[in-house]
Amino acid sequence: MGISQKIKRAFRGQVSLSGVLLETARQGRVALRERYERLTLSKHPEESLPLAPEFARMSPRELLAHFRERKSPRFFSGFDLSKINLARLHREFFPAETDQLLAAARDIVERHHWPLLGFGAIDFGNEINWLREPVSGIRWPADYHQNIKLIRADGSDIRVLWELNRLGHLLTLGRAYAFTGEERFAEEFFAQVESWRAQNPAGYGPNWTCAMEAALRAMNLIAAWQFFRRAPAFSERRLQDLLALLAKHGDYIRRHLEFSHLATSNHYLCDIAGLLWLGVILPELEPARDWREFGLRELLREMDKQVLADGADFEASTGYHGLKVELFLYSFVLCHINGIDVPKSYWNKLRAMIEYQRACLRPDGRAPVIGDADSSQVMPLVRHAADDHAHVLALGAAVFHEPRFKIASESESAELLWILGEPGLGDYHALPFAETAQSSAFPDAGTYVCRDRDLYLLFNTNGNGMNGRGSHGHNDALTVEVSACGTPFIVDPGSYVYTANLRERHLFRSTAYHSTVQVDDAEQNTMEQAEPFVMGDEAHPRVLRCDFSGDVETVAAEHRGYARLSAPVTHRRTVEFRKRDRFWLIQDELEGNGTHEFHFRFHFAPGLEIKLRPDGNVEAFDRKKGGRLLILPQGVEAKADFEERFSSRDYGTKAPSVSACWSVRSVLPLTVRFALVPICAGEDEAIRLVAVNRQSAIKNQK
Repeated sequence: MGISQKIKRAFRGQVSLSGVLLETARQGRVALRERYERLTLSKHPEESLPLAPEFARMSPRELLAHFRERKSPRFFSGFDLSKINLARLHREFFPAETDQLLAAARDIVERHHWPLLGFGAIDFGNEINWLREPVSGIRWPADYHQNIKLIRADGSDIRVLWELNRLGHLLTLGRAYAFTGEERFAEEFFAQVESWRAQNPAGYGPNWTCAMEAALRAMNLIAAWQFFRRAPAFSERRLQDLLALLAKHGDYIRRHLEFSHLATSNHYLCDIAGLLWLGVILPELEPARDWREFGLRELLREMDKQVLADGADFEASTGYHGLKVELFLYSFVLCHINGIDVPKSYWNKLRAMIEYQRACLRPDGRAPVIGDADSSQVMPLVRHAADDHAHVLALGAAVFHEPRFKIASESESAELLWILGEPGLGDYHALPFAETAQSSAFPDAGTYVCRDRDLYLLFNTNGNGMNGRGSHGHNDALTVEVSACGTPFIVDPGSYVYTANLRERHLFRSTAYHSTVQVDDAEQNTMEQAEPFVMGDEAHPRVLRCDFSGDVETVAAEHRGYARLSAPVTHRRTVEFRKRDRFWLIQDELEGNGTHEFHFRFHFAPGLEIKLRPDGNVEAFDRKKGGRLLILPQGVEAKADFEERFSSRDYGTKAPSVSACWSVRSVLPLTVRFALVPICAGEDEAIRLVAVNRQSAIKNQK
């Protein structure tokens, strides 16, 4: 790649000249700081514990007694074992989850065996190697953090290694200790923390290359530690070591903030949330006040920057939207119980974020996996797949006393008890189940949901995210997701993996993997396989009209991602939801000059039976529930081909799926229509198709 192209990539998106100048100056300061750090880090590997003066005067014994018995600051209600009969309540409301939790904790202690992302349970061996990526088995070097290359093209995946080193599994030990009081869980917690500290000296190795990872790790350490503050295994030395480790994390995050004047993202948001938590929970450390005040100030500022006016995350990703809701929700609750004011306007923004999550949720209770999703969670008390947002909605229902966030199709979440305690669980139970969600429009996000009872279509008109920088967006402009009869039929493929397999990464975010129109095998936005987190900003989707009144709901949008072709093309798609007749009509209009090759695709969910019927229509059949979705093409003579695809609903796992593709070579302009007709078990297909054909004929006459 040439220098001019590198510069263009670096400053892509909507950036100002002042932003470019400020960022250039900032990067110069960062380079100087790194030179100084490189020179001094090895000479001063250990520094004295930075305690505030009143605590520095305490003896180790007095300090331990203080931490064992302190009443403030407060952590989440479910962690305060002195005020809650946790074992009884958990057994009463979550009996199956209780047994699973205890079995999982025993597996950690006895076999060093626990699940990681979508890979299932992994055996980490007698001596846990915190530098060994457990899926590929490749060990990362313990070099100075700036010397470590994160994309290695050897099958290793830094995301997987980082997940291990977020130490979320230590929460399982803490929860089991809260139920049983068995000291082996406490001993295992402290042994693993000591092992981690020994293998990861501050500033060295892959686990010190990213402030986001340090922040999430610190938050999990803080949370797990709450369970063991009064354990006999918690000694003076272990307190000193744990405080020193957390202080190192705070210092590292503060000096390596992932801030940019061009754009900030979920990384910087995690950085500052981590500082906020450290500052709130560890006032005994001298830098705590700075961490707390800076963290809260920046958290609110980033909420203004990263959350759109209609409540959606600006990274064009439902997965990272979910992560940010957790960050804001947990952080705001933590501030609230410690008397730290969060202005009402920001609580309202958080509520809008949860409103967006609820509106996007399919009737089966799962979220569409639009854009990137790496299955990240903040404080993973219970592990959830990337498309499982029900626990956040349950917490939102209790916090905001909002029945619409209470999902009838989902069982209540254990996080209710851990985060909000018995009162939160009671508040949730007191809420009635709301009526089924209605059609919703989110123009800032570019998300339009046409729904009625069990029928659901999401029309995606968003850009590539982050004000055009395209870090976590996919080439999914004007795609649709469709669910009916209790079955998701047409879905977004998700992400699968990041750097472990750049070819797969490229495919999962490509135009050809999404339910939209591809022209001349070009991408909607330019992207390169070797740059897995860079995407061009050519498409610029825009909505032309939206009308959700009456029995026919309509959304029309277009994008100009193909305007850069030698013979430019504009793709315009109109979705009509005919609620009374229970079907959708999709019209694709291709305008421009010349002759082109067009591919009209619909990406089906795994597990369906897909076939081409004798009448030329495509049928997707759910054998378990008996529902079908028929796709009836109009204005296209070609028959559909079935392309082998994959879909992923959790990081690191994928399942075979199929895409139906109609390929047409045509001179412009070109108009093609597809009727999407769900037929539930017991419905008469002939009667359904009469109504569809009648409405389609009226549309054709117009």
